[in-house]
Amino acid sequence: MDTSLIELLSDFDWYVWIGLPLLIFLARVFDVTLGTLRIIFTSRGMRNIAPVLGFIETFIWIVAVSSIVKHAQNVVAYVGYAGGFATGTFVGMLLENKLAVGTVTFRAIIRRETKDLIKTLVEAGFGVTTVDGHGSSGKVKIVYTTVKRQDLPVVLEIFHQMVPGAFLSVEEVRSTEQGVFPTSKNHFFRPLGHKK
Repeated sequence: MDTSLIELLSDFDWYVWIGLPLLIFLARVFDVTLGTLRIIFTSRGMRNIAPVLGFIETFIWIVAVSSIVKHAQNVVAYVGYAGGFATGTFVGMLLENKLAVGTVTFRAIIRRETKDLIKTLVEAGFGVTTVDGHGSSGKVKIVYTTVKRQDLPVVLEIFHQMVPGAFLSVEEVRSTEQGVFPTSKNHFFRPLGHKK
C-alpha cells in the first residue's frame, strides 16, 4: 500500500467523521421513534403510557444527544442528525402500525341492501349501527361500526367482499364507553373462497 495513503488513513479522525455521526443518527432514531409513539398514544387517549415514553425520550435527549451534538462540528454529523430524525419518525410510524393500538370508527355509504352485511358483521362479533340517508344519486344506507384497530383488516375484508365499491372511511376515536367489541381475534368470518 502506498505510504501516503497509509499516512492519510492514520491521520483520519474516525470518531469525528464516522463514529460521532453514527452515534447521533442512532440516538435520534431512538429518541424520535419514542416521540412519534408518544404523540400517537396521546392522540388516542392512552394517557398512562405517553408520560413514560416522554420521560425516556427526554432522558435520551439530555444525556446522549445533547452531549454528542455539543461536539459535532462537521457536515456529516448534521446529516446524521437529520437522517436520524427522519428515520426515527418512519420507524415510529411502522411500530405504531404493527402495534395497531386504539379504536376506530368505520363508516360505509352503501347504495344497496345491507341486511346480509349487517348479519355478517354481527356474526363476526362486531356492533353495527345503520342510518337511512340520501346521497347525490339517491337513497343510501350509512353503516357504522366502531372496532379495535387490530380488527380493522377483518372489517375491511367483510366490506370489500360483501359491498364492493362502497364509499368507506375510517376515523380515529379518542375514547369509547360500552358497546359491542369482539372478545377474541377469531371473528368467525370466513373469506370467500376459503376452504373448511
